[in-house]
Amino acid sequence: MTKNLNFDRYFYIISSVMKALFLHFFDFAEHSGISKKILAQVNALRANGVDCDLCYTMIEENGNQVRICNGKTIQNFGRTPLAKFIKWFSYGKLAKFIIDEKYEILYIRSFYNTTPQLVNMLRRVNREGVKVLMEFPTYPYEKELKGAELKTRLIFMVNRLFRSRLKQYVKKAVTFSDADYIHGIKTINISNGIDFSQIKLKVRSEFGDTLNLIGVAEVHIWHGYDRVIRGLYEYNKSVRDIKVRFNIVGNSNTGDVERLQKMVREFDLSDCVQFSGYLSGKELDEAFDSSHFAIASLARHRTGISVIKTIKNREYAARGIPFIFSEDDSDFNNMPYILKASPDESPINIEEIVQYFSVFKLKPEEIRNTVIDKLSWDIQMKRVINSI
Repeated sequence: MTKNLNFDRYFYIISSVMKALFLHFFDFAEHSGISKKILAQVNALRANGVDCDLCYTMIEENGNQVRICNGKTIQNFGRTPLAKFIKWFSYGKLAKFIIDEKYEILYIRSFYNTTPQLVNMLRRVNREGVKVLMEFPTYPYEKELKGAELKTRLIFMVNRLFRSRLKQYVKKAVTFSDADYIHGIKTINISNGIDFSQIKLKVRSEFGDTLNLIGVAEVHIWHGYDRVIRGLYEYNKSVRDIKVRFNIVGNSNTGDVERLQKMVREFDLSDCVQFSGYLSGKELDEAFDSSHFAIASLARHRTGISVIKTIKNREYAARGIPFIFSEDDSDFNNMPYILKASPDESPINIEEIVQYFSVFKLKPEEIRNTVIDKLSWDIQMKRVINSI
């Protein structure tokens, strides 16, 4: 009798593991912080006992755009110019895959791409008992369209027409804001997390007559790097004992980097501002090791956001480097290794950063230790699973 009871208990534990599909609408890139975040979230779900598979869209070497789910190509959209649009309106095969594979949870990283076809897919899987969670990377998000390519603007326009239907089929909205509801959907409020195993602790840099700043991002207007450049221009109007250099690591497909480069030329700051492009792996580690202070987002106000828990703040803390930001982030507002900038268009006060760092004593490991116990992805995704 005891053996049977133990077997029944074992069978119950195995059969009660939730099966989930994480849906991403793009491909992955080694340099992308978003790619690293999604893979970390998937691993965190697995660490929390969820049998989680990954679904994404990629472009093959022959130019075909395909949807990959759990390592299998479930749909080939072709290589014609229309393929890049068709993939945003074709979800029938994905719905069938989700139902046939008996997923219990569908976790979607939203690209704010609600179409009638996507709503219909959610209706189909919802009818089969699949719990749908939708993560909104930023909220509100309307103003992020500024400078976006035409395709993205069209997708957001369609989203505006049909997003009110999401609440019928989405169980919870995952957000890094403090919103209680998004489009009528009750939220799960979490922080962006960190996979500490994938982020190298920086080497402490000696501080002499040069202060090295670093900003790592897929550059957009909300990063506000122009405020730093204008701050450097003001700082260099006087003879200074301490030189300040700014390394911008990353690029952009919206023209923001080109606008920054033009500003640097106009201000004659080419010897102070470096554009390194995308870096990853050892090259990125070395860039951090040679830097003293980091630049996070300085212009979220340009997109109407005042409260957000960004990946970048957490990555900097995990690296063990002090940094500056302008939004409201309750995990970091009062930390001893941050400076808060005003959420406006004023130039960043470079002299303030110099004075701050000249007396800064915390070691990289001390900075990292302040967040390692509360901001891992395992902890954040456990909150999501517990909520359902």
